[in-house]
Amino acid sequence: MKNIIIVNKEDLNEKKKTIAKDGADKLHILSDFDRTLTRAFVDGEKTPSIISELRKGNYISEDYAKEATALADKYHPIEVNLTIPHEKRKKARYEWWSKHFELLIRSGLNKKYLEEIIEKGKIKFRRGSPYFLDLLYEKDIPLVIISSAGLGGDSISIFLEKNRKMYNNINIISNVYEWDKNGDAIRVKKPIIHVMNKAETVLKDYPLIFNKIKNRKNVILLGDNLEDIEMIEGFDYKDLIKIGFLNENVRENLEAYKKNYDIILTNDTSMDYVNKLLKEILSKK
Repeated sequence: MKNIIIVNKEDLNEKKKTIAKDGADKLHILSDFDRTLTRAFVDGEKTPSIISELRKGNYISEDYAKEATALADKYHPIEVNLTIPHEKRKKARYEWWSKHFELLIRSGLNKKYLEEIIEKGKIKFRRGSPYFLDLLYEKDIPLVIISSAGLGGDSISIFLEKNRKMYNNINIISNVYEWDKNGDAIRVKKPIIHVMNKAETVLKDYPLIFNKIKNRKNVILLGDNLEDIEMIEGFDYKDLIKIGFLNENVRENLEAYKKNYDIILTNDTSMDYVNKLLKEILSKK
């Protein structure tokens, strides 16, 4: 049970029984992407997203890299400091993403950069994620990815397609760039989705996706931030199992995660427990 913390075993067992009894056709998965389905660290280096690769200055420009790093240095400490009031952290996150989107467009972001970064393999699936996606596809269980990714749904789609996992049961809700005929980003559609406003990203606002899951009242939610549990806001669920990936600073943040998640997986561990849990639920009636 290393790296696995179950907050209330009796409560979890009851939820598992109910979800198993209702069957696969009443279940859907709601998940974050970066550092949830992907690894938080690669070769010992923190790799939160494709954005981190752009910030190294190998794609757009040195000026972009300096300004983007300065924004991260200013706002990231506020975002992760749980002693700062939620609304202040939320405001800071919105300011960060708004300024960063403007910077990306001004600096000449081109879609080819996303493809180049992903092709180099800097972003990697969390161990066990490919099997997880295969299993959901095999059982025809919808996966809804709600991501605040700074490079939007295009980067997620490119990554999944490269790894041959862009199945038709996968639905992506994320920031959306508009590209011109040359592949240059010209604007980002609003509202801007960031890690602290997912509660405002109501599934009902996406009718094509909502219609696929509205009768699937049982949910397994996956996230790596405390705010990721807000992805379920506005959805009338029956049973909900919340699984949190606490990738770092475990000692400092464990108690907060235990108050919000049913299961905590620590230290950038694999998806093995999630896969085991899903198979257990799907094998019982």
